[in-house]
Amino acid sequence: MSKPAGAQAVPKKKSALKKFIISNKINRNWIMYVMLIPVIAYFAIFCYAPMYGITLAFKDYKVRAGIMGSPWTDPIFKYFLEYFNSPYFTRVLTNTIRLSLESLAFGFPLPILLALAINEVRSTKFKKFVQNVTYAPHFLSVLVLVGVIKSFTNSDYGIVNIAIRAMGGEGANWLQMDTMFRPLYIGSGVWQNIGWDAIIYIAALAGIDPTLHEAAMIDGASRLQRLWHINIPGILPTMVILLILNSGNIMNVGFEKVFLMQNDLNMAVSDVISTYAYRIGIESAQYSLSTAISLFNSVVNCIMLLLVNGISRRVNETSLW
Repeated sequence: MSKPAGAQAVPKKKSALKKFIISNKINRNWIMYVMLIPVIAYFAIFCYAPMYGITLAFKDYKVRAGIMGSPWTDPIFKYFLEYFNSPYFTRVLTNTIRLSLESLAFGFPLPILLALAINEVRSTKFKKFVQNVTYAPHFLSVLVLVGVIKSFTNSDYGIVNIAIRAMGGEGANWLQMDTMFRPLYIGSGVWQNIGWDAIIYIAALAGIDPTLHEAAMIDGASRLQRLWHINIPGILPTMVILLILNSGNIMNVGFEKVFLMQNDLNMAVSDVISTYAYRIGIESAQYSLSTAISLFNSVVNCIMLLLVNGISRRVNETSLW
């Protein structure tokens, strides 16, 4: 039995209408789509296109043959096994994790405390002054920051040692002391980024409904009680999201700063995965091994991100996805 002639007309009309709506939206917002082109091109050229280079970790790289022409390793995980069996593996892994966790332990809560303190200030001028003073160091380059650290802690003319000698102590070159590397690295990092990291928490605090505070004051709640029961729960989702993002960088310790602060006397505590990969890849020209080290680093970061995100989603239903 043949179908009526009008039975096929409805889907065609819907399809034509859908195409018309899509084309109309594109025509109306074509400027927005044009503005997306540089962004897409940037990520395609500088982020996605170079990803084919990770095949170096599984190949015996020959400069003349190139990446594609170089033979595959046998076994395929040859350079990963070489890295795991390296005498430096335990040292660089331990230093990286310890430095990253200690930086997170101090660098994560302090911006929250600063944001809560600034939010309680009633004087607008003083609040702006504190904000400007605290986030201005963020704009210092790593090179300038390390230069300041070296100048301040120099054994001869450093202002820190001058003050110590004035109080009857003995000066020392702090960067040549392995016990002082982590405090200097973490302390300078907190000082540089605490104000900048606090901005997002200040914005989150500004989004809290003021009627909650008004109702709490009517009920007789003190400032500390309002801080604990309104402000902190109000920024808790922001805190969780940033903690998840930070966990995805647990194996990434800034190469530039560590490299500039590193010397032969503090190498035992300052040698991290990024500096070790630099020595292997650039100085020793072992490109395949260096790629394997960096790929291992990225895989661990990805696993940590997925793990912490999953735990957060199960515990308090706040997650990246």
